[in-house]
Amino acid sequence: MQRKTQFRNNGVIWHINFPSGPTGYDILEYKANKRFALLVKRSFDVTMSVLVIAFVLVWLLPVLAILIKLDSRGPVFFVQKRVGAHGKKFNCLKLRSMVVNQLAHIKQAEKDDWRITPFGKFMRTTFLDELPQFVNVLWGEMSIVGPRPHMVKDCDDFIKMVPIYEQRSMVRPGITGMAQVKGCKGVVNGFHDVSHRFKWDMFYIRNTSFLLDCQILYKTIFPTKFLESKNKRTNRIIMKRFHLANNGRINKY
Repeated sequence: MQRKTQFRNNGVIWHINFPSGPTGYDILEYKANKRFALLVKRSFDVTMSVLVIAFVLVWLLPVLAILIKLDSRGPVFFVQKRVGAHGKKFNCLKLRSMVVNQLAHIKQAEKDDWRITPFGKFMRTTFLDELPQFVNVLWGEMSIVGPRPHMVKDCDDFIKMVPIYEQRSMVRPGITGMAQVKGCKGVVNGFHDVSHRFKWDMFYIRNTSFLLDCQILYKTIFPTKFLESKNKRTNRIIMKRFHLANNGRINKY
């Protein structure tokens, strides 16, 4: 059985069809259907996070901590409440890349943001500031691959634009994700950016597998164009109308 969601944005009426239940599934049904894939995914997450923490973070974090302290005043780590699986909030760990400021939890970082420190800019460019999130992965709050976790204010704002946006939270958020390798990263400016992220996050949730995770990890480390539609016109149509089918794939039309 399917439901149709209709909402208005900037005077345009949008229709999104999807099967009843969260992201087309009851959560228990989704976990039952993806039981093996989720088991492999969690095993991979634990193994990789232990290896990264034991062989990389144990020596790299002290070096980065010294450079952060030399670069600006403030703590080494930046801890922020983010929205995780099933809407549960958790403390997301990052290395501090900005000066201490009052806007950190309510305003996204922008290009040439005055709050970003010189070394912080380097860390953000190389994603070194995200490394502590392997601890979140080990704790079971995140996954290595999945929809990126947003701060609480951003989630509230995005749901106003796309009312079913919260459905991307039915899986653990990731350090990297399909939306990111598709170019949906950085500051979010309006409905177009939000809907792009939502489209690819939902595609990932529906088609999650170990092979897909490996592809996303590869494209995160070696960025190239990834999984682009051969038909650009079709891809534009998907952004305006897309159907989440019972078989778990996005029907292009």
